[in-house]
Amino acid sequence: MEKNSVDYSPLLSKQGEENGGYVGRLSPFVVSATKWTLRTLISLIFILWAAFIFLLPSVPVNGLFSKWLNFSSGSSFGVTGSILLIYSAPVLAIAFLAIAYLIISGEDQIPEKKSSKYPRFRLWTFPLLINGPFGVVSVTEFIGIVIFLAYVIWAFSAYAVQALAALSDQLSFRDKSLHLLDIMGLRLGAIGLMCLAFLFIPISRGSVLLRFIDIPFEHATKYHVWLGHLTMVLFTLHGLFYSIEWIMEGRLIRELLEWKDIGVANLAGVISLVAGLFMWVTSLPGVRKWNFELFFYTHQLYVVFIVFMALHIGDFIFAMAAGPIFLFVLDRFLRFCQSRRTVNVISSRCLPCGTVEVVLSKPQNLRYNALSFIFLQVRELSWLQWHPFSVSSSPLDGNNHIAVLIKVLGKWTGRLRERTTDVDAPEDLSVKPHTVVTASVEGPYGHEVPYHLMYENLILVAGGIGLSPFLAILSDILHRVRDGKPCRPRNVLIVWAVKKSDELPLLSSVDMETICPRFSDKVNINILIFVTRESDPPLEEGYSFKPIKSSVCPFSMPSDYGMSGLVGTGDNFWSGLYVISSTLGFVILLSLLNIYYINPFGVEKWWYKGLLFVVCMLASVGIFGGIVVGFWHMWEKQSSLKDKSNNTKVDQVERNGSVDQKDPSQDNVTKLTTVRYGSRPDFKEIFESMSEKWGHVNVGVIVCGPLTLQSSVAQEIRSHSLTRQPYHSIFHFHSHSFDL
Repeated sequence: MEKNSVDYSPLLSKQGEENGGYVGRLSPFVVSATKWTLRTLISLIFILWAAFIFLLPSVPVNGLFSKWLNFSSGSSFGVTGSILLIYSAPVLAIAFLAIAYLIISGEDQIPEKKSSKYPRFRLWTFPLLINGPFGVVSVTEFIGIVIFLAYVIWAFSAYAVQALAALSDQLSFRDKSLHLLDIMGLRLGAIGLMCLAFLFIPISRGSVLLRFIDIPFEHATKYHVWLGHLTMVLFTLHGLFYSIEWIMEGRLIRELLEWKDIGVANLAGVISLVAGLFMWVTSLPGVRKWNFELFFYTHQLYVVFIVFMALHIGDFIFAMAAGPIFLFVLDRFLRFCQSRRTVNVISSRCLPCGTVEVVLSKPQNLRYNALSFIFLQVRELSWLQWHPFSVSSSPLDGNNHIAVLIKVLGKWTGRLRERTTDVDAPEDLSVKPHTVVTASVEGPYGHEVPYHLMYENLILVAGGIGLSPFLAILSDILHRVRDGKPCRPRNVLIVWAVKKSDELPLLSSVDMETICPRFSDKVNINILIFVTRESDPPLEEGYSFKPIKSSVCPFSMPSDYGMSGLVGTGDNFWSGLYVISSTLGFVILLSLLNIYYINPFGVEKWWYKGLLFVVCMLASVGIFGGIVVGFWHMWEKQSSLKDKSNNTKVDQVERNGSVDQKDPSQDNVTKLTTVRYGSRPDFKEIFESMSEKWGHVNVGVIVCGPLTLQSSVAQEIRSHSLTRQPYHSIFHFHSHSFDL
């Protein structure tokens, strides 16, 4: 997984000390042993769970599972409890253990000395497939794709063989066909349900599972896309097989509109499938690019999709996929609570290239790293639209602010720039600046471990506004070097491709000399810029600039910073308490429902029990989880007040925004910068040059930009890796581009 893509030895965290010192009091040996034990348990549970799902289509395992259901059917929970225990409990158990692991780990720090491990290839950073339908795929991701496809093919084949073996020779060809359609339609639905169980894991943005394996949400979205295509293909075939059967029998309309009390409610399934098809079709790349808002709004039909699926198949079948769905509901409720708060906009400004910088206030205890995303909503523009943006500030830039750079690429960002411009217009002086823009934030989301700090040698490849996260990386590295914090990077090359030279002033967003004077003595930074649509430099070349439009909101310390750390890299203790209390609440509500209502009154309707199951799931999160969230908010408020009392003055950076209007000397930065006009990056030349210069070392290559840029870099890394000499560098591919 991503966390293993780098070599590091975490130290004891200060977060543990802040949470009562329970981690700080443990010896390093106890911490390491505990973490190893937790990792081993998690791996064992996952392997057994995945093996059971993979082998279930086989006759022996299916027979054992049937015996288990018969044995446990007489309990208070009945078949539903048995299936919930086998299918969903392992996922929740892994989540509990992951919480314990994160609490023990705390806020991992980087060792000061480089690991002595010999440079080598890694499966998760070696691009195997480049220009296929899946985009850039690493070896590890390819193995995952093969496993899922192998499961689908194996399960379908096994069920088909069993169905054919059960056919009687006395049946006519038509009857055999109808029987096969019925059986295989049922089995396709079951296989699709297994894929659905995995579908909701990567889309849970702040999930403890993603944080444990250190796969950030922007990477996990592509796994959700892949699984979504596979799941909808299976569910579509499931409905198609049954439709063909009903057409052959002449009862299609009657079956589609049937809503059985005992058995499967067909109409509910039709509604669920139609909602799923709407989401699927509008999520296709062509449709999404043509009208993103259509994709965004239709994707909210997931509520209809899930609820009517529960009504369609009943509680005991729905329990097969309930664990991951429950974790998604937990995440969604936290995101809802976080997004209800409004955030103070410290400053906003429009840069010469049209890019808008927005600086938001945050509490001191909200942690993030330099490769983080936030989702931003501006209510004056839309109450429904949320847009993801890379954080352009380092967590070391200041305790009370976080900044993003927003390039105008569509209607929403265009209106945001107009709103920002209107803030400081003279005729608007009657309007208070800080009341014009009201922002809400989800996140930050990102890697649990800042892997850009794990390599001694870094190549950062950006296209256009893709420079934004690399500005945060530069600032982070320079702050750490200046303050003597653990930081491995000593050689950094930035390759930046832009269309026009008016984007060059973005580099001035990070004043490297001010952050770390004489930084060139401590870290080698080189910047290679390609201006692709201009053959000659402009008349006035340079990086010092005065912004065209700039509005700085009067900063006043509020009693509450507004932004909440409920999701993303939020507090491990409160996050764990929230998950555990909600899960226990779900079990309690389900127990009370069975003991005092379903069993005494003999409730048998499948669709009704499925509805009650979903209600218990939602109620447990809202009631039991809501209580924890309420206390969590109170704790955050007290922490904010404590921060306020300890900091009577705000840093000048946070009064005037992360980028002040100053004209520092850029002589040293200019010496490190090479600008080439009318050409594109030749990655073969760049990688060969760096390989000769740096020698046999691990080199982290992080790409942020269009898919074509990612493909070009990945292809060159693969080519270089296959033909490299023993003394050449080993390049490790990482992407940092968000594509919903």
